[in-house]
Amino acid sequence: MAAAIRYDDVEVGSALPGQTFPVRRADLVRYCGASGDFNVIHWNERVARSVGLPDVIAHGMFTMALAARVVTDWAGDPGAVVDYGVRFTRPVPVPDDDVGSTVEVEAAVAAKLPDRRVRVDLKATYAGTTVLGRAQAVVALA
Repeated sequence: MAAAIRYDDVEVGSALPGQTFPVRRADLVRYCGASGDFNVIHWNERVARSVGLPDVIAHGMFTMALAARVVTDWAGDPGAVVDYGVRFTRPVPVPDDDVGSTVEVEAAVAAKLPDRRVRVDLKATYAGTTVLGRAQAVVALA
């Protein structure tokens, strides 16, 4: 686990280490089992295409969780995240191949708040397109 980030050591505008996450069909199958969300658009290409999607798509909550990892890894404690929200703006299509898709996440401290908390703004993209809008986390720091 990373050392605790100290509130006094954080500056507005400071970038968190970005991360790149591969997303493959097997990840979606595991997430279906873990979440109980077996909607066919997350595992059946024929059905996904029949409703106008480009392919099977990643669960929005799965994509949201990937982005949150940037914050929890930086904070060193998942429990330090006291609020987290996003708007789902675009799906992440996941082809049935050995490569899958890639979600890239960048984040930066956007504001220092009272009570030793900071607001972190995140940017999650797939193929250069933003997939999570208004992605923000509030983190309590030491």
